[in-house]
Amino acid sequence: MLYPSRQVIDELRKRYPRGTRVALVKMDDPGAPPEGTEGTVTWVDDIGSIIVNWDNGSSLSVVYGVDKVRKI
Repeated sequence: MLYPSRQVIDELRKRYPRGTRVALVKMDDPGAPPEGTEGTVTWVDDIGSIIVNWDNGSSLSVVYGVDKVRKI
């Protein structure tokens, strides 16, 4: 897996600051919440994963370059 550059991580942190509401578009994980599940961003980590507290109780992260969310 290739990790995003520092610049990309900084851009992700600006786009998804703490408290941003998102909806899941797709997640490549068998235990993923259903598409459309909404949640609140808590932070973006140093490898570009978006850490989300999903409204259904899940805490799976959105993996950069693999999974996809949209802002709501």
